[in-house]
Amino acid sequence: MKVHHYREVEAVEAAAGVRMHVVAGPREGAPNFIMRVFEIEPGSNTPFHQHDWEHEIFILEGAAAVRHKDGEIPLKPGHVIFIPANEMHGIFNKGDQTVKLICVIPDVNKK
Repeated sequence: MKVHHYREVEAVEAAAGVRMHVVAGPREGAPNFIMRVFEIEPGSNTPFHQHDWEHEIFILEGAAAVRHKDGEIPLKPGHVIFIPANEMHGIFNKGDQTVKLICVIPDVNKK
């Protein structure tokens, strides 16, 4: 077992105004999934993109929206998003405070 605070993990810039902390994954011995904590600054967003794998997202703090092929859905703390593989998506900060979210993906690089 490993217990730590997410801020003990150095953040990487995932996009302009978007920080990502990889808090659980291969480094911790997790064999199947990767958990990441994102911090999205006001006026920033993740790119509108798609992947060959699913995402599970939990909104912790802030006002956000998820963009998909048909528009946007507003989000607030407590909302959960399931994004199937190959679905276009992006998370947008719609408020004046940092959006914090947890995103879990499969470890697509596992051998």
